[in-house]
Amino acid sequence: MAAPRPEPKRQDTHPALHPSITSVPVTPGVHTEGHSAYFSNDSSAGEEQDDHQPDPDATPGPAWNANSYFAPKEEEEREHRRKSRAPSKGDAGDHNGEDLLKRLSLANESGQNVDPRVAHPGLNLSGGLISATFCVPYNVKFAPGNEWELGSRRGTSALFDSFSYLASSSSPWNHTLVGWTGEMEYAPGSVPISEITNAPEHPAPLNRASAPIPVNPNVKQPQPTHNEGMRVTPEDRVRLEKQLERDHGGKIVPVWLTDEKDEENDTYIIKDQPRWRRFADKELYTLFHYKTNEPADGRAARKSWADYYRMNKLFADRIIEIYKPGDVVLIHDYYLMLLPSLLRQRLPNVYIGFFLHIPFPSSEFYRCLSRRKEILEGVLGANMIGFQSYSYSRHFASCCTRILGFDSSSAGVDAYGAHVAIDVFPIGINVASTAQAAFKDPAVDDKIMKIRELYKGKKIIVGRDRLDAVRGVGQKLQAFEIFLERYPQWEKNVVLIQITSPGNAGDEGADDKYVNKISDLVSKINGDYGSLSFTPVQHYPQYLSKEEYFALLRIADVGLITSVRDGMNTTSLEYVICQKDNHSPLILSEFSGTAGSLGGAIHVNPWDLGGVADAINQALTTMSDDKEIQHEKLYNHVVTNNIHSWTNNYLRRLLTNLSSFDQTNATPALDKAKLLLQYRRAKRRLFMFDYDGTLTPIVKDPQSAIPSDRVIRTLKTLAADPSNSVWIISGRDQAFLEEWMGHITELGLSAEHGCFMRHPRSEDWENLADATDMSWQNDVMEVFNYYSERTQGSFIERKKVALTWHYRRADPEYGAFQARACQKHLDSTVAKKYDVEVMTGKANLEVRPRFVNKGEIAKKLVKAYGDQPPEFVLCLGDDFTDEDMFRSLRSSKLPIDHVYSVTVGASSKQTLASWHLLEPSDVISCISLLNGSADAGNVGAVAVVEGTVPESRL
Repeated sequence: MAAPRPEPKRQDTHPALHPSITSVPVTPGVHTEGHSAYFSNDSSAGEEQDDHQPDPDATPGPAWNANSYFAPKEEEEREHRRKSRAPSKGDAGDHNGEDLLKRLSLANESGQNVDPRVAHPGLNLSGGLISATFCVPYNVKFAPGNEWELGSRRGTSALFDSFSYLASSSSPWNHTLVGWTGEMEYAPGSVPISEITNAPEHPAPLNRASAPIPVNPNVKQPQPTHNEGMRVTPEDRVRLEKQLERDHGGKIVPVWLTDEKDEENDTYIIKDQPRWRRFADKELYTLFHYKTNEPADGRAARKSWADYYRMNKLFADRIIEIYKPGDVVLIHDYYLMLLPSLLRQRLPNVYIGFFLHIPFPSSEFYRCLSRRKEILEGVLGANMIGFQSYSYSRHFASCCTRILGFDSSSAGVDAYGAHVAIDVFPIGINVASTAQAAFKDPAVDDKIMKIRELYKGKKIIVGRDRLDAVRGVGQKLQAFEIFLERYPQWEKNVVLIQITSPGNAGDEGADDKYVNKISDLVSKINGDYGSLSFTPVQHYPQYLSKEEYFALLRIADVGLITSVRDGMNTTSLEYVICQKDNHSPLILSEFSGTAGSLGGAIHVNPWDLGGVADAINQALTTMSDDKEIQHEKLYNHVVTNNIHSWTNNYLRRLLTNLSSFDQTNATPALDKAKLLLQYRRAKRRLFMFDYDGTLTPIVKDPQSAIPSDRVIRTLKTLAADPSNSVWIISGRDQAFLEEWMGHITELGLSAEHGCFMRHPRSEDWENLADATDMSWQNDVMEVFNYYSERTQGSFIERKKVALTWHYRRADPEYGAFQARACQKHLDSTVAKKYDVEVMTGKANLEVRPRFVNKGEIAKKLVKAYGDQPPEFVLCLGDDFTDEDMFRSLRSSKLPIDHVYSVTVGASSKQTLASWHLLEPSDVISCISLLNGSADAGNVGAVAVVEGTVPESRL
């Protein structure tokens, strides 16, 4: 018998999770093939896992663990490796299994193997598909100078099956998987002496919130962070990349997240590995599941945000290294929510799909997130965003409208000059592999027999959840207690087998309280309704072996899932497959992501404990015919909507959206890291800012749009740098700019769209329209007066050169209607008679000489540098009049990397600008970043440029 691994000593282990408790088997005495039911056996590097391919003739793809909660045995791995090379003839004699696998085969699915390049010729696809996920599907162990050791990684089994399919010959795509190596540890016997010497006495706890990758308490935990850190040489990195590609059938490209770099030797130094998870786990995962953190000073959150931004930036760098024009990039889950925008900033025409595997909260809850705007902006860099259920997609669209101001509908969001599609794709499981494991393994039948013997004459309710408050284990136990109280006939006739796999470490205090609560509930129920010969609740806080897991799902009389907030609960899908013979009912929380798909289940509100208790009784008393009808509906859905179907449907919908919507006019969010880097490199810098809607918000009364103290201080600091030439180019008149900006002598001012200029350190204004015939103003005033009299709330602003009719105070719809009529009137009369143009602005119409515009001023300012042009140009504006500046800069001969033309505003407008910012507060934040006083939202850009975040920035 293989000896189990010794349990690592943990000072912070809760008594209820002690090995003496978690190592008790669910089926005592049944240990097939000489293995313990609960101690995982590491697979040797290079051996493939049991991953049944839907197409028997297909080349096996990457082989990783196909189930989140248990690891395959070595014998199974070797057997699968043998079968993948020479299919067993004995399988043909297994009537039930073979018939089932034939039914589940997807080889003949319509459209599955159609070459996407043929189906969508207008997209110029390369046939390449890059999937980005947080971690590669392996636990990586480092042996300096030697082969890396690769073991199975738990978590997101359905997603791993999707990658396996995409890398197989069943898929028409040339697939590449990009992911972080995960928290690495040294291989046995490979730890340097210096590392052992510097190891801390007590290891830091892992983060429990980092689902869906749980921690097995029976397997040696990742090693503590050491002062010196792991030193990964270029040779080591190349060796791992070759191993991943050579041994596992599909190309996997690792992302290296490092703390330091030895530039001389090109060696990566890895120390604090859990840092890359902290923001996603502590902030995003927590809030997306409708939980909040305890108040803190925010320093830790800002530091973790900087790490999150930097991590996404490193993913973007890695993808760009391997990207080819025409490739499609699929990005998965909440760890990489900034990645779509970071890729869009550098590859404007890239095809990007994003899929969120966890819930998305309502706008009232999401707005509590400190970095709420940045996360939404990051995701909106994708062409299509997928969710598990309709409610999640609706919440996302609502957040984009309420927080960012973008127009949205159930079909998508209009953002940055493009349409971002939103759709729902409930994920499935690898049905064939699940059926193979559940029905073709004799060990499962042996365990079923033992469980039946152990609970003879009893109805069995099965629950399997993580040790996490959002999984609803507490509600389940309380409902079961009410069930026993309301229906005394079931006392001593029903048993609840609850498997609670340990969660990942996070807030230790909060999790300890939850563990205590679960233990107390179990003890109370067993004390009130149990006896010396019978225990109604069998609670096992542990991982299961694969055999026991499927045995429980097959033998259960009721499957009970009461999660209070969940993405896609694959246990419910596996339960349906395992019940193909018994047809036992499934009780499913309405808050689970699968609830919308599994209409044949009994839906419950886990907070309604009495309702859950009644549902348990209903499930136990349902007639056989009714159970069969309900199960047939569930079974057909799960078989049809499996992981391969999900993968193909998502890609098909993405390509359809790409073909339907023109994405060429999209304007990405401003890349602040790139902006900061170029700013620091440049010696000659030119800034051109519009005023209304750019430096200050648009207000109903133009005279109320006065600059805040922060705006004044930020501009003054920027202009004080002798390398900077800062200009305000506005439609405002001289008097207004002089009153509010004139005291900053270092500023250059341009009034009335370029009619007047005041150079820095000068008090004199230059009139560029001095020789212009202004007789046209009388005709314009006559027209403006006509419409002012008929539009309540409108008024006329008379400047020295231009005339403006404002309707901000009028009824929005009627004002816009009158403006269109006024513009048509002016175009057919005054504009034909004089050399003037009619300009539409934010709730206004302006008439000015045609030769005067902001573009001419921009051209003049660039030309003033002579033979030494500016090395950095930042131009910001929000409306139609600012497009002249963007057009002028585009036609200049300045290097494209030196020019940053940025449109400001939430509207999804077509623009000549290269970048986008949402609102004036973002403009001031961006200028502050260049001044060296970055706020919390910009620490990520600082981390990318400087490699770390100085304490002063936190």
